[in-house]
Amino acid sequence: MSPSVRLQEMIRVIRGARTQGEERGVIQRECAAIRAQFRQADNGTRSHNLAKLLYVHMLGYPAHFGQMECVRLIASPRYNEKRVGYLGAMMLLDEKQDASLLITNSIKNDLSHSSQYVQSLALCTLGCMGSAEMCRDLAPEIDRLLRASNSYIKKKAALCAVHIVRKVPELGELFTPASRSLLSEKNHGVLHGAVVLITELCERNPETLEQFRKAVPELVQIMKGLVMSGYSPEHNVAGISDPFLQVRILRLLRILGRNNETASDAVNDLLAQVATNTDSSKTAGSAVLYETVLTVMDIKSESGLRVLAVNILGRFLLNNDRNIRYISMTSLQKIVQTDHNAVQRHRGTIVDCLKDQDASVKRRALELSLALVSAVNIRSLMKELLLFLSSCPPELRAHTTSGIFNAAERYAPSQRWHIDTILHVLTTAGGDVRDETVPNLIQLITTATELHCYTVHKLYRALIADISVQSLVQVACWCIGEYGDLLLRGECEETEPVQVAEDDVLDALETVLQSHMSSPATRGFALTATMKLSTRITHNVDRIRSIVSIYGSCIDVELQQRAVEYNALFKKYDHMRYPALSTTALGPVSSTAGGDLLDLLGGLDVTPGETRSYHVTRPGKTLGPNYRLFMTFVSHSHPPQSVQLQMKAPSGDVIPAHGLGQVTQTVLLNNPNKVSLKMRVRVCYTSQDFVCQDTVQIDSFPSPAW
Repeated sequence: MSPSVRLQEMIRVIRGARTQGEERGVIQRECAAIRAQFRQADNGTRSHNLAKLLYVHMLGYPAHFGQMECVRLIASPRYNEKRVGYLGAMMLLDEKQDASLLITNSIKNDLSHSSQYVQSLALCTLGCMGSAEMCRDLAPEIDRLLRASNSYIKKKAALCAVHIVRKVPELGELFTPASRSLLSEKNHGVLHGAVVLITELCERNPETLEQFRKAVPELVQIMKGLVMSGYSPEHNVAGISDPFLQVRILRLLRILGRNNETASDAVNDLLAQVATNTDSSKTAGSAVLYETVLTVMDIKSESGLRVLAVNILGRFLLNNDRNIRYISMTSLQKIVQTDHNAVQRHRGTIVDCLKDQDASVKRRALELSLALVSAVNIRSLMKELLLFLSSCPPELRAHTTSGIFNAAERYAPSQRWHIDTILHVLTTAGGDVRDETVPNLIQLITTATELHCYTVHKLYRALIADISVQSLVQVACWCIGEYGDLLLRGECEETEPVQVAEDDVLDALETVLQSHMSSPATRGFALTATMKLSTRITHNVDRIRSIVSIYGSCIDVELQQRAVEYNALFKKYDHMRYPALSTTALGPVSSTAGGDLLDLLGGLDVTPGETRSYHVTRPGKTLGPNYRLFMTFVSHSHPPQSVQLQMKAPSGDVIPAHGLGQVTQTVLLNNPNKVSLKMRVRVCYTSQDFVCQDTVQIDSFPSPAW
């Protein structure tokens, strides 16, 4: 390819390259030819070569060696060369490069040029890449052009002034008088530039904001003219008169009316007019209405106008364009806290958006649905959210479960409903719940005393059905360990009773312990629950001891430590287990120490300084099936006082039917200090395969006993 090839031909050759390597070779040869020509004297091809270099730059290849050519072409008296030079400066230069400072004087000269097109080139370049130093040097020139009579130049100057204000905010005061006068222009381009400039000035300076609040009537009048004007082919977009200018004016009115009663009152009627006269069937109309809604919600507007704004967003939810639906829900999310009832009217439409195929729309609908949950609609809306949870994308499950838990915690109508909801979530998406869900649910179950039986039955069924959901299995194991006696009793008013045997419960826990799906934490819950059951069951203590001992050599250190400690409880403190009078589970260990069964001398109050001790002897070959219980009181501050109780072996362990015999048991009592006595006795027995229990209190001992 010859160096003198035209730009169009170079583009054709580059596009015709079959591989990236071939394209790279073409560009390297052309860039070498361009460098060679740049080094030669001006032969009229500089602008032609720079244009080709700019195309190479747009493809992502290095073109920095053309920066000085941009400076030379900007200084050229010919318009064609100046145009390419300014274009190259906007693309190849920025404020960090020294070459940008070399064009400051050229821009200043061109801003005073007799041709409006040359002035336009200088304004565009300064507004695109002008540094702070360039802006300070040329700001007076821009202010002068803002007052020019040429609308084409004033439009460009206004946009250039916006760049200067962003670069050097303190220069904003320079443009304030001129920008206010631009609002009287009829040219839409000038008006658009003026509104953008005023918006920038108001956002950066509170004092300027107060000055421009006086211009609200002018802005309202301009906006009314746009809304009520007839068809104008020059500015019409899908039946809307200059929607770009309308959006800019509404945005400026929002800034001016924020936290200001007077400005807000002046804008209310206009906003109502725009909301009722703008067609939302086209994107241009939707853009104007959306900006109207934002303005209504941000100023001190009337309540009826706010409801109208929410209804507009509700109509957006029915739009076929997913972008509009997304924007609508984003806006509703912002105002749901302040206008909750107005947004509630569109709850059905919002919930329907949960079924949208677009992931972004679905996420926004979920966030808005969760924000709409209240004590009034908790039941109905939670049904929709639970239904959504069963089919929602994996990336939304964690957010959904978290939102459901928060809503249930705040608005649960009852503890049973709360527990059922959380268990449903754990069953559906237990792998995606937060780490604190398990302890929170355990705390909830603990406080719901009247629901212990119901909860343990429900969790046992869930454990039998599926052990893959770790959080659910952990809660189930804890609950079975705490309330296993209620499960074995088989009686529950809240749910269908199920007769569960001790072996069934232990089988379930062993399945959890042995499953490859169980995490170490879950196995810890199951092992602890198994150990707790040793105080709640009667016939399988040896099996529990065997299960626990197996994990004493487990590879998991935490599980091994638990097993070793539990084995130590069996070995060192097994004498504290229930005596022979008990043949059924009577409750947790904490309720027996000094409590129901062992509180045989419950009428004796222990004073400070005294110790109450118990000693239980397990059945052996010599004692048969019986226990021996000794109870002693020892005082540390007074002369020794003691009450000793010795229970002899019963005469048998079977009572004949029909009154044909009896079983007796002798109790030896030593009460040297004649303390007043009471005795509470709990008797457990089996009759026709039914476990029975009875508790009596003996208050009247014969006088020789005390």
